[in-house]
Amino acid sequence: MNPIGHNKETVLSYIKQLRRSVFTTAELTQLSGKSVSNVVQTLNYLQKQGVIFKIYRGIWANTADERFNVFTVAPFLVQQHRCYISFISALHFHGIIEQIPQVIMVASTSHTKTIETSVATYQIHRIHPLFFKGFTLDKATRDFLVAEPEKALIDSLYVSAHKKKHFGYFPELHFPRSFSFKRAEKWIKEIRNSRTRVYVARKLSRIIDEYKK
Repeated sequence: MNPIGHNKETVLSYIKQLRRSVFTTAELTQLSGKSVSNVVQTLNYLQKQGVIFKIYRGIWANTADERFNVFTVAPFLVQQHRCYISFISALHFHGIIEQIPQVIMVASTSHTKTIETSVATYQIHRIHPLFFKGFTLDKATRDFLVAEPEKALIDSLYVSAHKKKHFGYFPELHFPRSFSFKRAEKWIKEIRNSRTRVYVARKLSRIIDEYKK
C-alpha cells in the first residue's frame, strides 16, 4: 500500500480521537508515534485533498468540523500561556458592539504580539497574572474562554491606559439590561496599579454618563 495512503487513515483516526476542530502537528506526532516529517507529509497531503487546512505553523483545522470558528484558534497561538477572548472581540461576541472587529483580540499572560494566520489576524495583549480572571467557557464549542461582558469592557480600558492608540475610541455601545456597571466598577478595584486604576475609573465614568444621556 502507498505509505501516504496508510498514514492518511492513521492520522485521520487520531484527528477524530481529539474530538475538536483545531489540532497540532505535535499532538498527532505524539499520538501516532511517527516522525514529525512523516506526519507533516501526511497533513500536507490531506490539505491538498481538502480534508484539513493549515492555520499557522503546526496548527491545523478539520474542514468538516462545524464547531470551528476563529476564536477556537486562540489557545493554540499561546500554548505556553493561558488566554481568553476579550476587548473589542468579546464586546462584539456579547452583542455590545455591532461592528465586526478586523482582528481577534486576546488577553493572555504571554507577551503582547500580533500573529497573522490563514483565518484571521490575532492581537495578543498581556494582562497582569493577578488580573487574569473574569471569563467563562464558550457554551457552544467548549473550546475557548471568553471574557464576561463587564470584564471585556474593563480589559479594553485597562489596555488603553498603557497604549493610547488601542481602544481610544469605541464604536457605538449597546448595553443589554443584563450588563452591570456595578460589576464593571468592581473589576476596576482589582487593578493593582493605582494610576491605571484611576485612569480606567475615569474612562468608565465617561461611558456611563454618555450611556445615560
